[in-house]
Amino acid sequence: MQSPPVPVTTNISTGMAIAGVILFAKSIKLTTKFTSALDIPVEFIEKNVKLRGRLCHITEKGLEVEHVPISLPFLSSLQRKWQSNGVLLVRLAGVELTPNAMVWLQEELKPAQMMWFQLLGREDLVLDCLILVNKGRFFSVCLNEEILRQGLGKTTRIEGLHHDSPLYWKLHKRLLQAELKALKKNKGIWKEESYFEKLRDHISNNKFVQKLKQFANWLRIHI
Repeated sequence: MQSPPVPVTTNISTGMAIAGVILFAKSIKLTTKFTSALDIPVEFIEKNVKLRGRLCHITEKGLEVEHVPISLPFLSSLQRKWQSNGVLLVRLAGVELTPNAMVWLQEELKPAQMMWFQLLGREDLVLDCLILVNKGRFFSVCLNEEILRQGLGKTTRIEGLHHDSPLYWKLHKRLLQAELKALKKNKGIWKEESYFEKLRDHISNNKFVQKLKQFANWLRIHI
């Protein structure tokens, strides 16, 4: 026996439901691929939304990241039609990088590596963000903090956040704690000689001390 035909009203209802999901998703920008910092809604930045992306290039100005929006399984083909090409320039918020930090990033990050970036501020075409990368299945690292822990940068003002906001001081405290760890371990830019080592070298290089050493050596030979 042949199964009865599906009522036309059912097909219409299904189609309307899918269309409704598409319109809803587009209205709240869930499936929109951002190719410019200016395309990101202001409320996303104000609410410090996290976006997913794929690393494209590491530059002196920041990381060039391709935004990878949320994918709806039954609408993936339609999403690809909406999406355009372009990358976002993402800057590590609250961190002043050293030249060695660029080398470290190139060694640590893989080509096309997936990452999450939390929006904190926007300056023209640049996004100031916290950047998170996965290390293993259950562990993630904040690049902003890790660079400071390695002594490859210094803590600076977090652009985009109000200086008196709780979030600003919460994040600033985390960055300062990471920087302090590098300072205590004498890592990177903090890898300096101790005060006593500097004092010893200063004394040994003193011309009067050098003459005393020479005189002592002369006495040792001739007496």
